[in-house]
Amino acid sequence: MSARLLGALVAPLLLWAGGQAESQNADQKVAVLQGLDKVTARISTIRAPINQPVRFGTLLITARTCSKRPPEEPPETSAFLEIYDLRQGTGPMLAYSGWMFASSPALAAMEHAVYDISVIDCVTAAR
Repeated sequence: MSARLLGALVAPLLLWAGGQAESQNADQKVAVLQGLDKVTARISTIRAPINQPVRFGTLLITARTCSKRPPEEPPETSAFLEIYDLRQGTGPMLAYSGWMFASSPALAAMEHAVYDISVIDCVTAAR
């Protein structure tokens, strides 16, 4: 697949994500994810601001929402993620779309030959 066609397919995703930016609030939610490259056995921490795509290897990860229960409730962190695989030759393919839960990573796991992604935390970061 040509770079031009790939750009045409991915550009609307990036524009939509940019248009969904939060209001002029000084703080922004960030989904903290853990990425595992199964080939190299390297684990990486990925900070994914809400509605802003981030890259991990060939993956384009967009956290649409992230929530964390208050301390007085049973602990749970969850995030709604959209993950596209941008491998060359095949074009962008939706690898995962749905909720992931920190307490039960296997409940809604992404099935991918090279990468594993899991939710660790949901934090608020100053811009």
